Amino acid sequence: MKNIKQSAAAAALIGLALLTSACSPPTQAAAGPASTADAGKPLNVGFFGFAKSNGFAQGTFLGVQQAAKANNASATFVDPNFNAQTQVQQIQDAVTSKQFEVMVVQANDNQALIAPLQQAVQAGITVVVEFSVIGPKFDTIQPQVPGAISIVDLPISNGKMLGQMGKDACAKVAKDTCKVAYLEGFKSLPLDNARTEAVKAELATDPKIKLVASVEGGYTQDSGRQAFQNVSQANPDVDVVIGASQAITGAAAAAGNSNIKFIGNGASTSNVEAVRSGKWFSIYVSDVVANGAKATELGLAKARGQQVETAVDESSLAPNKAKGTKEALDAVNYVSKYSD
Repeated sequence: MKNIKQSAAAAALIGLALLTSACSPPTQAAAGPASTADAGKPLNVGFFGFAKSNGFAQGTFLGVQQAAKANNASATFVDPNFNAQTQVQQIQDAVTSKQFEVMVVQANDNQALIAPLQQAVQAGITVVVEFSVIGPKFDTIQPQVPGAISIVDLPISNGKMLGQMGKDACAKVAKDTCKVAYLEGFKSLPLDNARTEAVKAELATDPKIKLVASVEGGYTQDSGRQAFQNVSQANPDVDVVIGASQAITGAAAAAGNSNIKFIGNGASTSNVEAVRSGKWFSIYVSDVVANGAKATELGLAKARGQQVETAVDESSLAPNKAKGTKEALDAVNYVSKYSD
């Protein structure tokens, strides 16, 4: 989880990315909004997703739509196309027009949206921060925009889990040294940098592992393919490659028939199938449809004056605490609900 360098940066928050740990603070009940909607009145939900062109955001929107339909509301995808400043303007416009009673927001820039979302809360709009942390801290699921609901995937916890899966993969490499390459999201994003540092720190706890490359892999198959080709030219004997699932899809295609153990950050239909078929070692599972539905349910409930949770760890909604090994996915017969 992002505008392609800034634009693509939004995709950066996807896949992945992100996420939470067992020591996260407990959730709390949220006070009602400044203005409470009539319980029987149809409400309007604005989903400010990363981009309509992104499968992760589309999967989340599917959950938003499902929850809206089940709770007497309509849902609209407001598309910034990965552009952080466009997203800021869209939210400001929505506050002025009062088009939505509820905003579910996937931030393309975790800092730029703080002020406009504060304005939204002050205007009586229910704000739900979904997936990407909005605020300066990457180690808490608690809302950093006062009055908002936070249902997020912490990048530090996400990075730690990716590192743990890297260690598990290396344990199956029959060599004294296991060479690992990490395809980062975007080096320009503080959120991605926090994830990267967590991955590196976890890998560093295993003396068998040698991190031979940490390069920008982005969030598309093309960027992942190019990054992997550069890495493999310098390190033809790399054993494990970790990155956003879109990038890993491109990397795995470039690798062809190899013994490399691929680990993806994201759980689209093709990602899940890659693990369950044995082509990839594992993935970080984010059930984006369930996340979108949960975010919308909480937002609509709060808009109608109900007491709701203000902080939710999205990894708690995924199987096996988001650690998507073949064994874990097979055990629950996990089927993804979105495609890249």
